[in-house]
Amino acid sequence: MFNRFMLVVVFVPLAIILIALAVANREPVAFTLDPFNPGNPALTLKLPLFIFLFLALAVGMIVGSMATWVKQGRYRKLARQRGVEAENLRQAVSRAPQAPQAPALPKPTA
Repeated sequence: MFNRFMLVVVFVPLAIILIALAVANREPVAFTLDPFNPGNPALTLKLPLFIFLFLALAVGMIVGSMATWVKQGRYRKLARQRGVEAENLRQAVSRAPQAPQAPALPKPTA
């Protein structure tokens, strides 16, 4: 149900917006990597603007994902340490001698 909601409410409008953006910005633009000689054809890309916009969006998502992954590293490390500690405690409990159980008391009769 949640997947259907995400598809209809988020992804469909996002796809419509991205398609409209691509159609509106299909004229080629020059993107140069040489700030001192902008006319250098060896370091100039001529592509439609929407490709540059989509590339910028993709790079931003990748950089943001990496930053989040690095920032949450301490929590992953803590989870690993606690998992090892829990496993050690489980093994210690399973190796411990079992205490004799007290005999069951008779049920009172009314």
